[in-house]
Amino acid sequence: MSRFTPGQALLWSFAGLASLFLVLPSLIVIPMSFNADNLMRFPPQGFSLTWYKTYFERDNWQIATANSFIIGAIATVISTVLGTMVAYGLVRGRVPMRNLFIFIMLTPMIVPPIVAAVSMYGVFARFDLVGTIAGMSIAHAVLALPFVIINVTAVMQRMDWRAEQAARSLGASAVKAFFLVTLPLIRPGILAGAIFAFITSFDEVVVALFISGSNAVTLPVQMWSGLRFEINPVVAAASTLLIGLSAVALAATTLLKKKG
Repeated sequence: MSRFTPGQALLWSFAGLASLFLVLPSLIVIPMSFNADNLMRFPPQGFSLTWYKTYFERDNWQIATANSFIIGAIATVISTVLGTMVAYGLVRGRVPMRNLFIFIMLTPMIVPPIVAAVSMYGVFARFDLVGTIAGMSIAHAVLALPFVIINVTAVMQRMDWRAEQAARSLGASAVKAFFLVTLPLIRPGILAGAIFAFITSFDEVVVALFISGSNAVTLPVQMWSGLRFEINPVVAAASTLLIGLSAVALAATTLLKKKG
């Protein structure tokens, strides 16, 4: 029977404290969402579901939530298709200056969000995409693309390509071999990348503040406005729902990676 050494115990204790330090501020918002008072305070003054009722009854919150789901779905489709194609090309193709190309593809993860927001606003304003669902979807697809590339590339690098070669040797075309052999094998990575892309789009606020205008307000933007002008626990209720959505999505991603 194995036992923890003092060094392992110290390492696990440090990891637990660091995790608690990172997660605790987010978890505090959950009891605040059930506050009976009309102010965001901790500990909560009583128990009430009023703010969840307010969230589901107010049009501005429901429109923002619907916009987030629509934009997230469109951005996920765009980034997943493009990211899978890019990952396949990087792994299987002979790309000149491959490292430079990878760096450019991963730039949205490196560049500060405010820099990306200002640059996107300047470009999108010329094409009348500011304040539109299409503009928001494109912007979020750009931000989500690196997550798809990373997840799909990781799966492809561990894949046994002899299965695809066997299909080609039996007469299948390159396209048919990809859809019948390669795609099923890399599906867990694609699905994991799609989940990360959707979370990235659904939670993004900095770029959305610049691009959304008044016609494509997302839930994070509505929460930002609520913090600035209302400061009531309905924002905590929306935050709690977002935490639940993120937890479910990350759990699904973990299961997919284990399956892969």
